[in-house]
Amino acid sequence: MEAVSVDEGGTAPGEQIMQTTVALEGDGTVIAQARHLATQFLTRAQTERGVLVSQRAVDLTQLVVSELVTNARKYAPGPVLMELRITGETVEIVVWDSDPELPIARAADTGRVGQHGLEIVLAVAQGFEAQREPVGKRITARLALLDIPDRAIADQ
Repeated sequence: MEAVSVDEGGTAPGEQIMQTTVALEGDGTVIAQARHLATQFLTRAQTERGVLVSQRAVDLTQLVVSELVTNARKYAPGPVLMELRITGETVEIVVWDSDPELPIARAADTGRVGQHGLEIVLAVAQGFEAQREPVGKRITARLALLDIPDRAIADQ
C-alpha cells in the first residue's frame, strides 16, 4: 500500500480542521489497512487537535471505510484513493475509484447474500454523495463525531 498524507488546519466553525489522503493499492489486506488508517486519523484528531470523537464514531468510521473501500476494490480496476476530513462536527470519508458507474442501493432483501454495503453506509451516515469525476467516481459519506443522544443528555 502506498500512502500519501496531507494535513491542513482550519480555524472557523464548519471549516476543515484536518485531512489526510492515501492511495490504496495492493491485495485484500488494503481494506484492513484503510480501517487502521482511519482509526489513527481520528486518534490524531483527538490528541493533536482536541477534537471530540465518540467510540461510536470510530466504530462507524471503520465500518464505512470497510464498505466503501471493499466496493471500490471489488468493482473498479486500479488504485483507490481514500480521503478523510474533519469538518466541524463531522468526519467525511471520501473514496475515489476508476469506475464511473455510480452505486445504487438495492431494495431490502433478507434472502440476498452480500451486496448490502451501500445499504449499510446509507443507514449510518448523516450525509452521502456519489458523483462522477472526469475519471471514475467519488463517494462521500459524512458521520457525526459525537453521539447525538449523549450530547442531548449532557445539555440537560
